[in-house]
Amino acid sequence: MTTDLRALVRAGDRDAFAQLFDRYARAVYNHGFRLTADWALADDVVSATFLQAWNLRGRVDPEGGSLRPWLLGIATNITRNLRRGDRRYRAAALACTRLEQVVPDHAGATDSRIDDGRRLAAAMAILAALPRADREVFTLCVWEELDYASAAEALGIPIGTVRSRLSRARDKIRRELPSPDRQVKGDHLTTARHAEGTR
Repeated sequence: MTTDLRALVRAGDRDAFAQLFDRYARAVYNHGFRLTADWALADDVVSATFLQAWNLRGRVDPEGGSLRPWLLGIATNITRNLRRGDRRYRAAALACTRLEQVVPDHAGATDSRIDDGRRLAAAMAILAALPRADREVFTLCVWEELDYASAAEALGIPIGTVRSRLSRARDKIRRELPSPDRQVKGDHLTTARHAEGTR
């Protein structure tokens, strides 16, 4: 089925491309948000990624697995271009404030969402402080759960480079994350993943 979809996307089949969008738009959106810490910019990443994917469809290998790593690689490059003029992320306080503003005034739910928002803002602020290359590898391997080979394919770098960047990012995050919010389990940093952006 995946091979069939690859072949159809490569051939420019519009129904297959719509299926590709339906299957992976949410993953691209989440990846865009993790890299930008900006909900609106993440929407732009989705639009630009699928437009670029359509333009690059002829480069899709008709054999292979999921097209998700390919799309996330395009999204990573799109994000670099969108952020080129402004390398700094929005302040963590702004991210937290925006999350709080959309919460209805229901005491229990509000407290929980605000706490989640603060944890997410703290995690995003630490992530934003990482060098861009380390941040990209971290988001692909930890939050997107790509294996090393798929992350290497998405970014066009060797697997060894993925491993070293991921190790460096994890070390920094473990040092920086406040202890009450630290939940490092095995190969995954789980802090704030449950609080992640759903629209």
